[in-house]
Amino acid sequence: MAIRNIIKLGDETLRKKSRKVDVINDRIKTLISDMADTLHSTDDGIGLAAPQVGVLRRVVVIDMGDGVKAYINPEIVSSQGSRKAVESCLSIPGRSATVIRPEKVTVKAMDEDGKEFTEEAQWLRAVCLCHEIDHLDGILFIDKAID
Repeated sequence: MAIRNIIKLGDETLRKKSRKVDVINDRIKTLISDMADTLHSTDDGIGLAAPQVGVLRRVVVIDMGDGVKAYINPEIVSSQGSRKAVESCLSIPGRSATVIRPEKVTVKAMDEDGKEFTEEAQWLRAVCLCHEIDHLDGILFIDKAID
C-alpha cells in the first residue's frame, strides 16, 4: 500500500499509551498493510508498532522471514525465564543496548479478521513481541537497558 515515515526518539507520540482497537475496519487493515510495507522498506527491522508510524492504536506487525503477522490488541498473558538480549529500534537508529526479557512468552491477540489467537514464542520472537508491545505502552528499550 504505502510506506509511512518512522518517527524517531524525541517525538512525544513514542511515549504515549496506545488505544485499543474496538473495530477492525478498512482503516485498520490499511494501517497493517502500510506497516508491513514500511517494515519491509527497512534493512534490518523485524517488528513495528503503530506508534512508530504515528498512530496510537494497539497494532503490531512482525516478520522474521516467515511472512508478516499482525497482532491487534496484543497482550502478554504469561512469561517464563529470562535472558539478556541486545536490542535496537527503528525509532532510535544507531543505538543498541542489552535488555533482560522473558525467554518465553504467551501472547493473546486478534488477527486482521478479528479472530482471537494465542501464540507461544521463545527466543528472538519473544524478545521482538515484548519490545513491540512495550511500544504500545510508551516504553522504549532504552528505558529497560542494563548497560
